[in-house]
Amino acid sequence: MEVNKSIGCNVSECKYHYKKDSYCTLNKIEIVKHEPMAKTVECTDCASFETMK
Repeated sequence: MEVNKSIGCNVSECKYHYKKDSYCTLNKIEIVKHEPMAKTVECTDCASFETMK
């Protein structure tokens, strides 16, 4: 997988993490919210996350 320097990421446990630096390898990520209205960073997550197998 190639690095996408438009998406920074430091979640090394993710399948799509670029192991050589703090970036993602996906072309697009999906962000979701846990509340009807997101008011803090804790209300959101990267729904594209997948664990390494």
